[in-house]
Amino acid sequence: MPNEDPQVTLAAVAGAHGIGGDVRLKLFAEGIETLKRLDTVRVGDRMLSIVSIKPGPNPIVRFAEITDRNAAEALRSQLLTIARSALPPLDDGEYYHADLIGLPCESESGEALGTIVAVENFGAGDILEIEQPGGRRTMVPFRDGVADLEEGRIVVDPVFLA
Repeated sequence: MPNEDPQVTLAAVAGAHGIGGDVRLKLFAEGIETLKRLDTVRVGDRMLSIVSIKPGPNPIVRFAEITDRNAAEALRSQLLTIARSALPPLDDGEYYHADLIGLPCESESGEALGTIVAVENFGAGDILEIEQPGGRRTMVPFRDGVADLEEGRIVVDPVFLA
C-alpha cells in the first residue's frame, strides 16, 4: 500500500500483567506521553483502544478489546505502532528517529556515502548507523560537524566512516 501513512513503532508487548488482560510494554519512545494522547494504536495487525496506562519502567496498558490473560499473552512480542501523521508536530531543529531512517548520507561535496538504517541512543546522544555501498555498516555520532541534517540528507564527515 504505497499511499498508506508509514507506521512508527512506539513499543513492543513484553507480556501479560495480571489476569484482567493488561499488558506490559517495552517502550521504545522517550516516554509514555505520546501514548497518553492516543485513543487507539495498532498492535500487530489489529487496532486496539487504550483504556488506561500505568507509568513505570515497563508501562502497563489496558486495551478495551483484551479482556483476559490469555488474550493479553497472545499479544506478546507484537509491536505497538501509530501512523506517522499521529505524532505531535516538531519545532525547528527537532526530528523523529523514524524520519532519519532511509535518508541518504553524503560528503559535503555530494559524494554518496550510504544510507541511514538505524538510530540508536545509549544515553550520550543519538548515533546513526550508516550502511555504506557494499553493505558495510558504521555508526557515527549525530553531532554538528560529524553528521548534520541538511535538506533531506545527512552530510557526514567521511573521516568517521573509515
